[in-house]
Amino acid sequence: MSLSKKLTLSFIFSIIISIFIISFISNTMINNKFDVYLIEEQNKKFEKIRNDINDLFIKKGDNLTSNDISNYASMEGIYIEIKDPQNNMICHSNNSNKLHKGMMGNMMRRHHRMMNPNFNNIGNYVEKTFSLLDENKVIGTLVIGYIDNSHLTESAMIFKDTLSTSFFISGIITIILGFIVSVFLSKGLANPLVNITNTANQIRNGNLESRSTVKTNTKEIFQLSHSINYLAETLEKQENLRKRYALDIAHELRTPLTTLKSHVEAMLDGIWEPNDEHLIILMGEIDRLTKLVEDLKNTFKTLEGQLNVKKTKFNISTELKNIVSGFEPLFNQKNYILESSIEEDVEIFMDKDRLKQIMYNLLSNAMKYLKDNGKVFVTLNKEKNNIKITVKDNGTGIKKEDLPFVFDRFYRADISRNKETGGTGLGLSITKSLVETHGGSITVDSEFGKGTKFTIFMPITLLK
Repeated sequence: MSLSKKLTLSFIFSIIISIFIISFISNTMINNKFDVYLIEEQNKKFEKIRNDINDLFIKKGDNLTSNDISNYASMEGIYIEIKDPQNNMICHSNNSNKLHKGMMGNMMRRHHRMMNPNFNNIGNYVEKTFSLLDENKVIGTLVIGYIDNSHLTESAMIFKDTLSTSFFISGIITIILGFIVSVFLSKGLANPLVNITNTANQIRNGNLESRSTVKTNTKEIFQLSHSINYLAETLEKQENLRKRYALDIAHELRTPLTTLKSHVEAMLDGIWEPNDEHLIILMGEIDRLTKLVEDLKNTFKTLEGQLNVKKTKFNISTELKNIVSGFEPLFNQKNYILESSIEEDVEIFMDKDRLKQIMYNLLSNAMKYLKDNGKVFVTLNKEKNNIKITVKDNGTGIKKEDLPFVFDRFYRADISRNKETGGTGLGLSITKSLVETHGGSITVDSEFGKGTKFTIFMPITLLK
């Protein structure tokens, strides 16, 4: 069964149950309250009759006759009997009135039973006794006889029937309207979900370009649609990146292997002699190939969280000065400037060798992209419980569209893969992973043509 049908049936079932409960409770309570009201009105009428008879009895006393009360009893549809304090009969309405009252009651109820099959209570004759008083002194007894359900007059029965019919008709109309509303509501909820499901199925089947296009005001459904589209975009980017990784790895491996093969073939063909010069070239390509394999191993280890780190407490100020000093000859050879501003005596708990690897990658990367009169400036500052390291250069910079990808594996803005500037495209990816392994973070700011700045924040202390 489809979601739309399930929602529609659920709404309809809930509406029917709710209407039945509301109608039953309301009808029962109103009928009971109405019966109570009618009985109270009847009791008020009996009390008025008692007061009238009481006044009449005080006025006439034992001279009160049946004729004085017969018309009153007939008019009210009751039987009246008056007794003295010794319970002796003084007068009463004609006995035929009692029979007449019972017959009239039966006839009226038979009429209502034909009109309303559910009404089958004919009623019983009952009597109610009242004391007749003269200044709080009992002077007689009044007996009123009546049919116990005589309060259910024809008007009352019509009112109750009309009320029940109104509840029934209102219920039918409400169910119809509820059905119409539930159909639109269920479709409004189900159709976007069906669209999202179809999109998810297409993504699962490999169509990563599929996107959900639902239009809805429901916040949760909109967020679900947005999440599905975000997932599709992420998977598409990952798939494209995976393909690009494969091509980049193939290209990076092919270049040194091709060089090695061509040089070895030249030696085998006698074109080159296996002298020191040619062997040094081969060794350089082997070293390049070894470095690429090692970088690949490291970058995949960072993804799997398998990087080995040996944290120790050491003076990072001294260590960073030594690293900068070690790079100065390389910068001087190319007439570049390497300067630093390092806060003294800052200690940190981390892997010293990994710090060297991080700084080597950043300084090497900066030097590759320097122009004439190139300059790199390194700083170290302590900020609360963190240390801040910056490596700023005035090199070629990075284009705005390339900035989000500089830490991706194999990503290089220099698509020509120039040996002098391109590298393997793994250095910054490994650097970011090493920093994050120590609980730190690294960011990059750059303006194309003006230079680049890498900023590292690293916690001073970490739990072992």
